[in-house]
Amino acid sequence: MVAGTHSGVGKTTVATGLMAALRHRGLRVASAKVGPDFIDPGYHALATGRPGRNLDGWISGADAVGPLAARAGADADVLVVEGVMGLFDGAGGTEEASTAAVALALEAPVVLVVDASAMSGSVAALVHGFHTHHRELRLAGLVLNRVGSENHESMLRQALAGSGVPVLGVLGRDEALRWRDRHLGLVPVVEDPAAVTASLDRLATAVGAGIDLEAVMALARSAPARTTAGLPVARFQGPARVAVAGGPAFSFSYPDNLEQLEAAGAELLGFDPTVDPALPEGTQALYAGGGFPEVYAAALAANLPLLANVRARVAGGLPTWAECGGLLWLSDSLDGTALCGALPTRGLMTDRLTLGYRTAEVLVRNPVAGAGAVLRGHEFHYSTLDPPGEALEITGRTGTGRAGFASSSLLASYLHLHLGADPGPAERFLAGAAGKGP
Repeated sequence: MVAGTHSGVGKTTVATGLMAALRHRGLRVASAKVGPDFIDPGYHALATGRPGRNLDGWISGADAVGPLAARAGADADVLVVEGVMGLFDGAGGTEEASTAAVALALEAPVVLVVDASAMSGSVAALVHGFHTHHRELRLAGLVLNRVGSENHESMLRQALAGSGVPVLGVLGRDEALRWRDRHLGLVPVVEDPAAVTASLDRLATAVGAGIDLEAVMALARSAPARTTAGLPVARFQGPARVAVAGGPAFSFSYPDNLEQLEAAGAELLGFDPTVDPALPEGTQALYAGGGFPEVYAAALAANLPLLANVRARVAGGLPTWAECGGLLWLSDSLDGTALCGALPTRGLMTDRLTLGYRTAEVLVRNPVAGAGAVLRGHEFHYSTLDPPGEALEITGRTGTGRAGFASSSLLASYLHLHLGADPGPAERFLAGAAGKGP
């Protein structure tokens, strides 16, 4: 487990660099991200050459963390898990679904990344707090990040000499190792994979030189062997061709969701809504996940043939599942820019982040879930809809309200679902695509 003293790009940089450095040593490296984030696993996938997975004890349930980790690490020499936010930051201000909770569930040693840029002796108090806050947690090593000089490193090591937690490595301040970010975090890999690949190579070199990789692997090997239960896999519902929105505007799709759809019978047909003039030939259903339609609104709006094609197909009853960015794309407009017009609502960008876990009661029967079903997912967006819709009764930490659009052939909402431990929505969606209902 790679955790941080706080949320930030630094932890992701170190974790991803560690993955790349171990892979450069010839190891088969697997990855996972604690929590529901989409963007960091994209960097992990580029670093490891394997799908970036998620371990979310709130959405998937605490009992699924072990099996999901086993799936992520199958046939690998090491599984590197990047934490979310700080080590003990979980759902609603608790430790539920936190990095610490996942580490305890997996009995995994934790490497803490400390932003030491503005510290010397105080680092000992900080590490002491993390080390003693939860005695059952195994804080097994430290990486001191953004260290200013050899003298700064010497002071930090001296302060930590009696901490009981070994320093596994030191990384100096280097803006060349800082990745681009914007309003939802890092810029997705899909937008500039060549630049990220070059950056990863530099980062792997720096991590290989600054962190004791043999010590890291020794920690990984010290984790106890675990036997886990298998995860449920979607039952075959019949073959169906499912168009999956992709390209730079739509990169938020969990590998587990796509795999469950495939298990249920989907032939996944990727398309880029910024350039492709129509849905793929033979499309029987549409799956449009999240992403950044606000960044690519002009290109999406300029693709008039596709907008007309999607609008007509959705109106004609094409089974459609849209989450967040896909919801905005199907709306009438976004900040006044005309889009698909398949939903009677307008999107507006704001400066307020809507973020958090959500429980949703389904009020309208749709191709993903029946009326009365309860879904667990998360929201992560800066936009709002006018009107918001009334398909789901959504409850979060700050209250309950209705939102989303649904019919017998469509579900479109801000809610992101992770199907790693719940194949039911994939089975229902493919049954509809294959002409069996939902």
